[in-house]
Amino acid sequence: MYAVIETGGKQYRVELNDTLYVEKLEANEGEEITLDKVLVLGGESLKVGAPYVEGAKVVAEVVKNGKGKKINVFTYRTKKGSKRALGHRQPYTKLLVKAIEG
Repeated sequence: MYAVIETGGKQYRVELNDTLYVEKLEANEGEEITLDKVLVLGGESLKVGAPYVEGAKVVAEVVKNGKGKKINVFTYRTKKGSKRALGHRQPYTKLLVKAIEG
């Protein structure tokens, strides 16, 4: 069985015991969270939501909260002597899918 879920403005296809990295969620490590924005449930039969499948949910455990690799951003204007260097590390939450219900 698989599900397509929506979180953080993105869509993910998940199966049981999958590990996925999503935009940072307000949850601590070890907590179980319920993702109820399920767009599609697949398996023996296919259920497609409009926009979400009613009564369907994905239960996941928060494995880790962290930051991604550093991205260096450099902007400049030619012939003006203007330049700026920035760095960015995107926060993420690592999830382990425990159950798909629906």
